[in-house]
Amino acid sequence: MANKTYKLGELLEISDERNSDDKYSLDDVKGISIQKIFIETKADMQDVSLTPYILVKPDYFCYVTVTSRNGEKITLAHNTSKDTYIVSSSYIVFYIKRPDLLNSDYLYMYFNRPEFDRYSRFNSWGSAREVFSWEDFCDIDITLPELKTQEKYVEIYEALVENQKSYERGLDDLKLTCDAYLDKLKKEKTIPLGDIIEKTDKRNINLEYGEDDVRGIINLKEFAETKADLIGTDLSKFKIIEKNEFAYNSRTDGRDMLVMALNRDDTPIIVTFNYNSFRIKPEIEKNVNTEFLYSFFKRSEFDRLVRFNSWGSSQELLSWEYLCDIKVPYPSIEIQQSIANVYEVYNERKAINEKLKSQIKDICPILIKGSLEEAKEA
Repeated sequence: MANKTYKLGELLEISDERNSDDKYSLDDVKGISIQKIFIETKADMQDVSLTPYILVKPDYFCYVTVTSRNGEKITLAHNTSKDTYIVSSSYIVFYIKRPDLLNSDYLYMYFNRPEFDRYSRFNSWGSAREVFSWEDFCDIDITLPELKTQEKYVEIYEALVENQKSYERGLDDLKLTCDAYLDKLKKEKTIPLGDIIEKTDKRNINLEYGEDDVRGIINLKEFAETKADLIGTDLSKFKIIEKNEFAYNSRTDGRDMLVMALNRDDTPIIVTFNYNSFRIKPEIEKNVNTEFLYSFFKRSEFDRLVRFNSWGSSQELLSWEYLCDIKVPYPSIEIQQSIANVYEVYNERKAINEKLKSQIKDICPILIKGSLEEAKEA
């Protein structure tokens, strides 16, 4: 059977089934990330009625029509679980009405291509915000091989995903082991952070460092290229962060974590003067491993403690004084080094895992193209 081209609207059906009987609760509410997966919602759900929320049944799709300020991607996900989710009424939910022509996983591969993101952004319209409407969505042309060929290439894709998931599960086990050992150490000997760290406040007064050296901090607790507009910014006020020094944002409201990072590079960087910065006290450097301390800061338990002890009216802040009061495990330097080594392996494998996930997405257009060429040759 030759390849055949359809409008997506011929193959898809919109769904608007609501949670009118309140069958589904907060535990079933989902958001969508730009990685095209469902995630736990980050919205403030206090006093929010869930009856208008739309049901996303197994094998259903969902997307957000707004595409502006969205990393040049369309936010879309496929429910591959056996559970029914509920999503905001501002989302569009749909399913495949012609499963005899189109495999749902094949369609998800199609959506994962960067070409689809570019198309949806180019065809988004609006003044205050740009929207990719359901009508424009349905107007997309999609060329399909026969169902059997689709399923063959879906099997290749799923095998790659399963290998990546298996690798990811090994990562989770490794981190669990490290966290359990840190919990054990806390019961043996702890010390207030204030006994081992001190504030730093070295400024870029001589403009030794420029815009290329400015860094922000991302949620992974790492420094990253800043996204701020630096035009006209006085960089002489910025703080210099040397190697093995930390910086953090004391503001914690609206976040579930303390935004903090460690400069591991030999080259100093500069950060906004709104950040606090600190280092291990020079007189005890030989007794404290920087990476060991950093691994403690990256624990979710540390973030929960920080949020619970942040105070303020218009803004919730973690004071320097409270940070210094937090107690950390204080084993021998040899044990600290061992744990730091394990965390280094964990971080390296985590980076590999992220590359694997990215590569799988990059393979999607290759698989789609391969399926069409195979069907054409046949």
